[in-house]
Amino acid sequence: MSNQASHVKRTTTLALAMSFVALSSIGGADAVLEKKQNIADQELFFAPVPKAVCGPGDKPETALQGQVTAAMRAAGFQGFSCNLQLLAQVKGEGANWQTTEWREGKGKTKKVCAYHGTAAPTFPSVPATAPRTNYGVRVIDITDPTKPVNTAYLNTTSMLDPWESLKINERRQILGAVNGANGAGGPEIDLYDVSGDCRFPQILFSGPIGLGPDEFSFGVIGHEGSFAPDGLTYYGGGRTVPNNYYAIDISNLLAPKLLTQWNVPLVAAGARTHGMSVSEDGRRGYFVSIGALTPQTLVDPNVPASNGLVIYDLSQIQDRQPNPVPKAVGEVYWRDGATAQHTIPVKIGKKPYVIFVDEGGSGGTSSAAQEQVACAAGLTPFPLARIIDISDETKPKVISKVMLEVHDPANCDKVLPDLTGLTTFTYGSHYCSVDNTRKATTLACGYFNSGIRVFDIRDPIRPREIAYYNPPGTTTPSPGSNHNRQGGWVAGGPDWCNAQVHMDADQGTLWTTCQDNGLLSFKFTHNAWPFAESTTPPGSQN
Repeated sequence: MSNQASHVKRTTTLALAMSFVALSSIGGADAVLEKKQNIADQELFFAPVPKAVCGPGDKPETALQGQVTAAMRAAGFQGFSCNLQLLAQVKGEGANWQTTEWREGKGKTKKVCAYHGTAAPTFPSVPATAPRTNYGVRVIDITDPTKPVNTAYLNTTSMLDPWESLKINERRQILGAVNGANGAGGPEIDLYDVSGDCRFPQILFSGPIGLGPDEFSFGVIGHEGSFAPDGLTYYGGGRTVPNNYYAIDISNLLAPKLLTQWNVPLVAAGARTHGMSVSEDGRRGYFVSIGALTPQTLVDPNVPASNGLVIYDLSQIQDRQPNPVPKAVGEVYWRDGATAQHTIPVKIGKKPYVIFVDEGGSGGTSSAAQEQVACAAGLTPFPLARIIDISDETKPKVISKVMLEVHDPANCDKVLPDLTGLTTFTYGSHYCSVDNTRKATTLACGYFNSGIRVFDIRDPIRPREIAYYNPPGTTTPSPGSNHNRQGGWVAGGPDWCNAQVHMDADQGTLWTTCQDNGLLSFKFTHNAWPFAESTTPPGSQN
């Protein structure tokens, strides 16, 4: 058999296997039969996306798409770039999990502020780092992306480590976060006013929630969070015990109040909570259910998948009914992913979708045992983003996966040797953003060791890559980074690029953070982006 014929056969077999995995969780035998009649489409959208075409002056990848080989790591990784030119960097003491942005005005009146968290003062860095000078959330004036300037440090309780809860609400002009110290803090929430001068946010409230006699006894567990678009409710997910989501009434910014809490539908099977997003009218919530499959149960057909999307009716919370109860209206789960991270409701063309991002691969977060079991089962060992059609919200349907070549189980033998000694978060996804949630054309994602990657999603069934940047490895650990953990940071190894990416179509730029390298700003080159129809209104990227 020729190499070409062998490749075609392998791709077809993989597509069939991956299609069955997805379909087995979203509709049973009827759905499988329906999809078998369209198997040609399956090969296109459940396989690695087409690679970006780089231009002169770029430093394109030399191995698989998204790969940093063991040899590159050992020699000190020098980085890759394709259609993205680095404009500036504010390394500071590094970054951790999440970024958010305030943007207003145009032209000479334009003002842009970047915000990102850092590791908690109590984070046990391994290896040990140099003493830190400043803790908390960094405020960086990035109005001129070639000259970003650090203007303030926010160090109230929740801002010391907001983990993945740091968000801006554009309508009410507030910055907020819950106490996510080391991934499970609480029960505090902090709210800041950014309407006067975003470079110097003004504190409105910093204190505990849910401990009063008329509220709930457990309080708030800080980890992930998101505002409802109207800025009247802040939703959070604890991820750890008690595995609950909660809603905080912030209509009075000086006196927030816990409204309700609930568990995901499959909590009895071990599902947990994490990220979420809310529709523009506040009546629908797109919440994740963290899967409970392990390397031992991944291939057990008697253990159902519990990692996926749950769509909630939030009307009772939005209308402030007494004792509100969110109701699940639609669910979809899959086996080829775990540790569900977050969601973004978007429209592409005129159809509604949810961009969904996992944090763990098939069977769990990265580990040698998990990777081997996933690969043996023909499933991707690393997490990725996927696009879900929610035209029928009672039956959400996965239509495509933003898969790189490193995610292809057919390449396991080529990529697993790169990860010897690493225990978590290697070639996987974490956070994604779009250019405009109302008219999405472009998806930008942080893929840990695979860097910052940008995709054309105008055809949501067949996304394609248009640009990427994977920064050089650092030789000394950054004290504000959560990368410094056992099995994490290695001198000269690739960074963790895991935060939201913020695009600006007017300037053809983007910025984000990587944990060791801090804030990075870029210019698109070779006319890769924006597209003619791309727009980036404030507050509409994630």
